[in-house]
Amino acid sequence: MAKITEAKILIISTNGFEQSELEFPRDQLRAKGAEVHVATLDGKAITGWEGTDWGREAEADLAVEDADATKYDALVIPGGQINPDILRTKPEVIALVRAFAHQGKAIAAVCHGPWVLIEAEIVAGREMTGYPSIRTDLKNAGARVMDVPVACDSAIITSRSPDDLEAFVAKIVEEVEEGRHNQKAA
Repeated sequence: MAKITEAKILIISTNGFEQSELEFPRDQLRAKGAEVHVATLDGKAITGWEGTDWGREAEADLAVEDADATKYDALVIPGGQINPDILRTKPEVIALVRAFAHQGKAIAAVCHGPWVLIEAEIVAGREMTGYPSIRTDLKNAGARVMDVPVACDSAIITSRSPDDLEAFVAKIVEEVEEGRHNQKAA
C-alpha cells in the first residue's frame, strides 16, 4: 500500500484539454504530496480550452514517448473534446495506457478522456461513466455505463465532467493508496 505522499502520477495531454480537468487533478494531487508530471506529445507546453475559447498553458515535464509506466503509480487523462480525440489516434499513447493497465496501476479518465481507454481496448465488461455524449461509445465498446460522479472498476477510474472533479481526485488518491490491482486483460 503506497501513500499519496510517496506516489508518482503521470498526466498525459495535448492541446485542447478541458482547463479544469488537467489543472484541478494536477494541483490537488500535488497539494496532497504526490509528484505529478505532465507528458505531452512533443514534451512542450500545451494550451487548454476554457468555456468557448483557448485557455491557459500547462507546462510539460516530458514527452509521452519518454514516459515509462514502471516509474509511476497512476495515469490521469483529462477530457475536453479535442484532447482525447487527438490522443486516441497516437500509438505511443495507446501503448502507454496499455502498459499501465497490464501493470495493474490506476488509470483515471474524465469527461471525454475514456475515448482513449476505448481505443486501448480496456473498457469491455467494466463499470464506467463519462460525459453524456460518449456514453454510447462506452456501451458499444462493452462497458457497463453508469450515470454517477465517479465509477471505478479494477482501478480504472472514470468521471463525467468538471462538476465531479473533487470525487474524481478523491478516488485517484484511494486507488493509488490501495496499490496495484489485478486488471482485466487489455
